[in-house]
Amino acid sequence: MIRLLRYLLLGLLAVGLITVAMANRDAVMVRLLPDDLAAALGLDWSAELPVFLIIFGGIVAGLLIGFVWEWFREHKYRASASARTREVARLERELAGLRDTGAAPPEDDVLAILDRRKAG
Repeated sequence: MIRLLRYLLLGLLAVGLITVAMANRDAVMVRLLPDDLAAALGLDWSAELPVFLIIFGGIVAGLLIGFVWEWFREHKYRASASARTREVARLERELAGLRDTGAAPPEDDVLAILDRRKAG
């Protein structure tokens, strides 16, 4: 059911995007810099593109910028999770080593005090 709903939504999105593309087929001139600045710098890059490519290119560029921004923003959480995973693995290895040797874990001072109070 969910798969069918997903395909239905993707189909509707495709129809919508195709409709926007067909309605915006006219070519427009896209320039890298304003005319005065381009003449001063000697850079006169321009291209004639359909409007729908500019619209879809802007959407894709915005998504990519957002994904990269979010990836950098979440770096501290990934680093913390990685450090905790390494710490858990180290503690599990230490615990397995203690179980294998049969050695008792070091006694906690607080538990020793409580045991003495119960005994005396």
